[in-house]
Amino acid sequence: MPQTDTDVLIVGAGPTGLTLAVALATQGINYRIVDGLAEGANTSRAAVVHARTLEVLAPLGVAEPLIDLGNPAARFSVRDRDRVLMTIDFTGLPTPYPYTLMVSQATTEAVLLHRLKELGGEVERPRRVTGLTREGDTAAAVLEDGSRITARWVVGADGMHSKVREAAGIPFTGAAYEESFILADVRISADVRTSTDTPADEVILYFAPAGMLVLAPLPGGVHRVVATVDRAPEHPSVGDVQSLLDARGPSRRRAVVEDLVWGSRFRVHHRIASHYREGPFLLAGDAAHVHSPAGGQGMNTGIQDAVALAEALATPDAIGRYEETRRPVAADVIRTADRLTRLATMPSWRRPMRNAALTLAGLATPMPRVLARRLSGIAYRL
Repeated sequence: MPQTDTDVLIVGAGPTGLTLAVALATQGINYRIVDGLAEGANTSRAAVVHARTLEVLAPLGVAEPLIDLGNPAARFSVRDRDRVLMTIDFTGLPTPYPYTLMVSQATTEAVLLHRLKELGGEVERPRRVTGLTREGDTAAAVLEDGSRITARWVVGADGMHSKVREAAGIPFTGAAYEESFILADVRISADVRTSTDTPADEVILYFAPAGMLVLAPLPGGVHRVVATVDRAPEHPSVGDVQSLLDARGPSRRRAVVEDLVWGSRFRVHHRIASHYREGPFLLAGDAAHVHSPAGGQGMNTGIQDAVALAEALATPDAIGRYEETRRPVAADVIRTADRLTRLATMPSWRRPMRNAALTLAGLATPMPRVLARRLSGIAYRL
């Protein structure tokens, strides 16, 4: 086999790439990690770390520091304004982490980067990959400055528009949802933050007649707001978020937006790579699968990919098991997120029937328990 600069080249230093680097470092596997940005993003979409993700991060020395900086939410409820339709309780799950940890992706990345540095690693920034070629059983990456890195394996942790996936020629099948989404981090009035209508340890999904809205408590008195909007503004204002809360959020006690920390819009796709490996090229995270934010699964699935991939790379004969185990999980996550999204965005005339059905399902079926296992990731333990 030709001599290479590194065993593993990781392209992309988001949560998936950083987790893979930490996991490889703990196993003594030679790697390099590059990212085109001069520094990590300080705003982010993901705000949820589920129980299974904490389980796989614990052996890497990442779970406890992250928990110290996050806000545990023991329940996830579905509501029609103030009326509770269904409650999903995580407290009875068979895990050391029977809750959803609310923490911004920027914080998650900072904790992972700190741990990587403790292990003697670093992210090479800004180093943008402009070309990738296969050279027999190895691969070479050409960077923007003209330099080359050769590696036994090149891992695409570079998101939905992955250059690694493109270079490998791996199809990425699926489509986009028609609706656009508003995402914002806001500070709301203190009386609402402490009321029983919006508990500090509960993520609320509002299925209001006017449309869907998620209200989730982050550390520091901040709430994450996510809502479907036909034509979302590129930079939502305080007024935009306030209008959504007034039309879809709690009605007994009005949630007043006091400050907008950050806001954006985005469109949602549901796509999956036809396979996760092509020769020396491997995919993980959003490069391999993307889906609706319903249930907060995106970053979690990517982090779990990274840990599984590190274990496979430690035993090269087992590399085939990575796709065999992780792709079915991604396919199931996409199906679950799609069902939740279609429930949330169904036509207004069907919403009363949907809400009645959810109320009955929450009382008389195992659905809340099944959803708790799926959303937490416990259902995907191997």
